[in-house]
Amino acid sequence: MSEIRLVDRDYEIFREIDRWRVCLGRHIKELAGFDGQRACDRRLRKLMDAGYLERKRILYGVPGMYVNTYRAKLLASLSTKTEKIRVEQIPHDIAVLDCALFVHQKGIPFSDMTTEKQLHIQDGFGQRKHRPDFIYRRNEKTICVEVELALKAKDRLEANAKANFMDYDIQVWIVPNHDSKIARILEANKTAYQNIKIFSLQEVRITG
Repeated sequence: MSEIRLVDRDYEIFREIDRWRVCLGRHIKELAGFDGQRACDRRLRKLMDAGYLERKRILYGVPGMYVNTYRAKLLASLSTKTEKIRVEQIPHDIAVLDCALFVHQKGIPFSDMTTEKQLHIQDGFGQRKHRPDFIYRRNEKTICVEVELALKAKDRLEANAKANFMDYDIQVWIVPNHDSKIARILEANKTAYQNIKIFSLQEVRITG
């Protein structure tokens, strides 16, 4: 195991991975403000060689995902609890970060975004309530973002839309496409919950 001198950006990488659960290299490039992907990848390799990061290849066709090691969590004062990566959740988690990158390009700093994990921590112990994938503020309004790629039961989807209507000024739903059943259910609920906005994943996904 090689040793390196950690800098502020390394701790930022650890914190961002922690709050978004898992990250691809292209996400970390933006989250940590690297000028280019090559520089980002070189630093990630050094952090891996020093035992601070692991790169896990779990789902076929998806690049390796970076996760913090116990050593990184300890140094960055993060929870050392092991988070299990759910295979079925990977496409969703990647899409959430893609949406966060899109919002960031519209002028919202990553530091102004609060993730689902952070919201649950703020809620504390007790009955776990529904929380969106992330929230942010713009023009004095609080906006929540929901990435919904797999169809849930209709009553559960509607209950989540109602909760978001009560808690946030605008609720943005990212769906597979506008012809999906998810989109049709949400469209039908716009009358009751007028703050619903619907976008397809393709409309907000940034490649490269």
